[in-house]
Amino acid sequence: MDNMKKQVARELLRIGAVKVQPDKPFTWASGWLSPFYCDNRKALSFPEVRNLVKESLCSAIKDNFGDYDVIAGVATGAIAQGALVADRLGKPFIYVRSAPKDHGLANLIEGYLEKGSRVVVVEDLISTGGSSLKAVQALRDAGSTVTGMVASFTYGFKVAEDAFTQSDVKLVTLTDYKSMLETALESGYISQEQLPTLDKWRENPSEWGK
Repeated sequence: MDNMKKQVARELLRIGAVKVQPDKPFTWASGWLSPFYCDNRKALSFPEVRNLVKESLCSAIKDNFGDYDVIAGVATGAIAQGALVADRLGKPFIYVRSAPKDHGLANLIEGYLEKGSRVVVVEDLISTGGSSLKAVQALRDAGSTVTGMVASFTYGFKVAEDAFTQSDVKLVTLTDYKSMLETALESGYISQEQLPTLDKWRENPSEWGK
């Protein structure tokens, strides 16, 4: 598992999916400021990395979850990767919007989902976990059982860990913040001098930079 975490981290760093800017932090949708940004969607543009992520997600599903019927992607970041995973596993695919469409059928869940289906959710990235668990609730409200969730990357924030525990959702990720920093340091992508800033942000991300 640790080897996989390092391998995925190494490939994401190689294609420039990770950005570190302590002096010019990114602003997240939540309003949090961050010196670190991980854009896993960039992997879709690199066939060898796209395939690594796809195969790793498939292996994570096979190794960690039992019987299931459907693969669901979380819009919009995990739609493409979720569809690739569903195709590789030979399973039906659906995706969950962040909000219902404001026209047509006003769907929140796109695709065919039979009540009672057992669903594995594919997510792009886990930060606070809010949007991911909102998708889980939408699937449950539709009469499905969520078997678990796989994601490419997690920051490992306690707020997210607590939220997944409270929602009774098993989460498995390909790599994480700790592995990413270790790999970035080994490769020279970040310097030893940058670590205190990155560690301090990780300890209290909601207040960092204010």
